[in-house]
Amino acid sequence: MTNQDRWISFRSNPAALAGAFVMLLLILAAIAGPPLMLAYNHCSYATQDFDNRLQEPNWLHPLGTDTLGRDIVVRVLYGLRISLIVGVVATLISVIIGAAYGAISGYLGGWVDDLMMRILDMIYALPILILIIILFALFEKNLFLLIATLGSISWLSMARIVRGQVLTLRNEQFIDAARLLGASSAQIVWRHILPNTLGPVIVSATLTVPSVVLGEAFLSFLGLGVQAPLPSLGTLASDGAQVMALFPPLLLGPAIILILSLVSLSLVGDGLRDALDPQSRKL
Repeated sequence: MTNQDRWISFRSNPAALAGAFVMLLLILAAIAGPPLMLAYNHCSYATQDFDNRLQEPNWLHPLGTDTLGRDIVVRVLYGLRISLIVGVVATLISVIIGAAYGAISGYLGGWVDDLMMRILDMIYALPILILIIILFALFEKNLFLLIATLGSISWLSMARIVRGQVLTLRNEQFIDAARLLGASSAQIVWRHILPNTLGPVIVSATLTVPSVVLGEAFLSFLGLGVQAPLPSLGTLASDGAQVMALFPPLLLGPAIILILSLVSLSLVGDGLRDALDPQSRKL
């Protein structure tokens, strides 16, 4: 199946195209929205106006203001930017760790593979949320710690996927030819095996981003994620939940954007999976 065939397959999936279009709009809004709103009403994500707290939606503040008089639209757009940055960077970390772990385990095989998989099973069994709470209690809460934490717990599925691909590829004829030509194990894994796992890795990474974004939102909702004054979709939802009955826009804005981003990313991931692995449609 050529790259052109994969692209045609992806374009023929209306749900995936709709998800990609919505996601593109959200990314553009997250990038361009805050500076445009700053030029429009001179409000940044941290600009406070105590004389205009919990304002109803109006021309100057399309979604109104929060409990500190901050523009909700600006904070939602900036929060979307933070959440997407956390999701993408943490996913990249998980891809690097998971691909390296899975490739080593699958290529070496034998007792090494058994040991590494048992370690993976033990990590799966750990109470991750409790460990995260302990970690954030021991160290200062900041964005870098949040990204590193989410990335370091999101690689487990990636490792299993890469390991499965490597187990299939390591006995192929082109791998045997590379060995006969004197290629080292590291060269074989890096140059010949990992490039042939890119399809499943890309699909898995695309589906990992929404789970990481949701994880960030959950931790921020609990007060363990992004710290004030920086907004994220999770912290905004937490703020909105406290005054939901009094002022619904404060919760509805970040909730709608969070749902749109998660659904869009999932649709794009499903579309890529179908395009890169047509057999998955039959499962």
